[in-house]
Amino acid sequence: MQHAVVSHDEWLAARRDLLKAEKEVTHLRDRVAQQRLALPWVRIDKEYVFDTPEGPRTLADLFEGRSQLLVQHFMFAPGWKEGCPSCSFMADHTDGMNQHLAHHDVTMIAVSRAPLADLERYRHRMGWQFRWVSSNGSPFNYDFRVSFTPEEVASGHIDYNFGEWDETGEEWPGLSAFIKDEAGDVFHTYSTFGRGVEVMMGTYALLDLMPKGRNEDEGMDWVRRHDRYK
Repeated sequence: MQHAVVSHDEWLAARRDLLKAEKEVTHLRDRVAQQRLALPWVRIDKEYVFDTPEGPRTLADLFEGRSQLLVQHFMFAPGWKEGCPSCSFMADHTDGMNQHLAHHDVTMIAVSRAPLADLERYRHRMGWQFRWVSSNGSPFNYDFRVSFTPEEVASGHIDYNFGEWDETGEEWPGLSAFIKDEAGDVFHTYSTFGRGVEVMMGTYALLDLMPKGRNEDEGMDWVRRHDRYK
């Protein structure tokens, strides 16, 4: 893309116009956040059990004494040798945020269907510190519409991102939020899928400020697992 080269005063006028649009986005984001907070909750009546380094744990156990839980639905199916590169890119941002989330009543973890031993091996390879548990043998991933049966995949469309999705595959990314009340009851409060998971990708927020922007040919084709960059 060719860009005009102008005087500082001309640049400043253009920047002030852009600032108006940025403020509109900020105000819209604030309104959307209020709408998100006003969403009704769904009580979790099913007892999901996860495999963790400490042994089997329920969804309620994963809160670790806090009242809020944020789950990254990390694409890593049984039989895969390594986790999804895009989900790995998301997870690269987790450890720094976790220090602050944990002190603001939020526990953040990753959940995948792969066996725990595979998750732990990959987590150590990548140098991550966050907790990662396995939902292998549990319907958790299927109920939250981030994993799909062979029959669903073969049908040519899946129920993903709150609607019919023409792209198919057994694993898809997402984020889900939960809260636990004083009685110990757990409620599902929010989930986001598709491009909604970009909220975890702070790298993109910075790339959006740069002269070349995201500079992508097709989606996240430039992203590599961080130990595979040359």
